[in-house]
Amino acid sequence: MITIRSAQERGVANFGWLDSRHTFSFGNYYDPNHMGFADLRVINEDKVTPGQGFGTHGHRDMEIISYVLEGALEHKDSIGTGSVIRPGDVQRMSAGTGIQHSEFNASKTEPVHFLQIWILPDTKGIEPGYEQKTFSEEEKHGKLRLVGSRDGRDGSITIHQDLALYATTLQPGEEVTHSLADARVAWLQVARGAVQLNDKPLTAGDGAAISQETLITLRGASNNAEVLLFDMAA
Repeated sequence: MITIRSAQERGVANFGWLDSRHTFSFGNYYDPNHMGFADLRVINEDKVTPGQGFGTHGHRDMEIISYVLEGALEHKDSIGTGSVIRPGDVQRMSAGTGIQHSEFNASKTEPVHFLQIWILPDTKGIEPGYEQKTFSEEEKHGKLRLVGSRDGRDGSITIHQDLALYATTLQPGEEVTHSLADARVAWLQVARGAVQLNDKPLTAGDGAAISQETLITLRGASNNAEVLLFDMAA
């Protein structure tokens, strides 16, 4: 079963410096029918104007992943981490017992466009932590590249949850497949471009909840389509 979450149906928050689209309930946007999916709690598509960003604020007991599509995102936190996240980078911050951090557009002239993803951890009260890795376009082009996993296998970042996160980029007609094991579900998020998921067309910003399917087939339907796939326990 595949249930589409259309980009146009997402929650909207626009503060001038921030234009955000919420796949699931977040902030002032509340929809009891879209509170998350399995252990996936938040997917926000954020666009931040040059030199602006999120001031220092706190989180607890959440795995927070940042995936930059365009521009550069500057991160600072209370455990001493400071970095700039660019396209190809995947960043994971484990809030655990509590962490303070800020996120700003690192450029004074160009906007930054990124996905912020929250995943419920399998254990509360862990020590806060941070990890960032870079995955080249070649690694993702025409294949599902594992970029996040519970055990950090294949050079992926470590996520404190029984979840595997894959990224792929596809050109028109290019195809990748993924087998979904028993008692597993998946969420697919189109970051840019257009794809076909099994027999369903999807475009940028669309998401899809996938359950009771044994094989997921993705086919590129535009130039430079980019997709994230979350494989999770049901």
